[in-house]
Amino acid sequence: MKVSELGEFGLIELLANIINRTRNPQDDSWQQVILGIGDDAAAWKSEENVQLATTDSLVQDTHFDLNIITWEELGWKAIAVNLSDIAAMGGTPRYALISLALPGELETDCIENLYKGMAQIANQFGVAIVGGNIASSSKTMISVTVLGSLESTSALTRSAAIPGDQVAVTGNLGLSAAGLKMLRQHLKFDVETTRLLREAHSTPIPRIDEGQILLHRGVKAAIDISDGLLADLTHICQASKVSARINQNTVPVHPTVQKNFKSDYLQLALSGGEDYELLFTTSSQIINRLKKAMPCPVTMIGEITQGTPGEVTLIDAESKIIPWQKAGWEHFKSKT
Repeated sequence: MKVSELGEFGLIELLANIINRTRNPQDDSWQQVILGIGDDAAAWKSEENVQLATTDSLVQDTHFDLNIITWEELGWKAIAVNLSDIAAMGGTPRYALISLALPGELETDCIENLYKGMAQIANQFGVAIVGGNIASSSKTMISVTVLGSLESTSALTRSAAIPGDQVAVTGNLGLSAAGLKMLRQHLKFDVETTRLLREAHSTPIPRIDEGQILLHRGVKAAIDISDGLLADLTHICQASKVSARINQNTVPVHPTVQKNFKSDYLQLALSGGEDYELLFTTSSQIINRLKKAMPCPVTMIGEITQGTPGEVTLIDAESKIIPWQKAGWEHFKSKT
């Protein structure tokens, strides 16, 4: 079987199975592991608290297009997507390692601006950039590893959703995908709309504080929305061996997206991805308390049910099923 046939998530499952079969459970390192391959970040015990680690790679012409993103924005985003994984666990980011693969003809001003963007978001969230690696390549590749920690003995995970939980999401959806569409298609809007859409896609704000509030208020299951709302909820359902029902009329689509993308605003919100909001499941009582505690909107959009593991059903206001294709980003299978 080719990697393209297996797909990104099938490949992750294959690698996890290999590691689980070959690991030595007697090793001290393995005995300290809480979460390994398959969640937003790995977690292990230390003498004082739980440590977190996550890593992500951005590859030119796969993840970013230098015709529509500046080097400074790219630096910000490269850090942001990793901080969002730490947020999805309820953790605090601490340190970052940066590995670059670069064409030799690239101007040094580009890298200076890249690191300016990285420094801006790192300073905003108290993250120290402490090292990395540099190699030559025909295309620019940026790999970021972020280390963090938890104040709790447990983390938010994808595998903790249970039937009866309500599904909720922070903030509003669709802005990032709408921003990408604007940039790719050279769509023209007023100055404020253009700024809002560009920033949503190029310089997202990870929900660090919000993730910690979720953890401390009793939420168990969460994920950040990177691949798309429906795709990422599918990840939770697969990991938790449950199914879900989502009412499309309750999905909080950003008003700017509704106004300016009238024909496909729901598609952008449901499957566009890269919103980096937090999608989580818990009781309705906890969600109602969270609405008062959170610095951003919190919206209930559906429920976790018993059924085929990984199955997500989209319904309308009359509970009629709306067919949807499993859209959302997946390496080896998705087309840019």
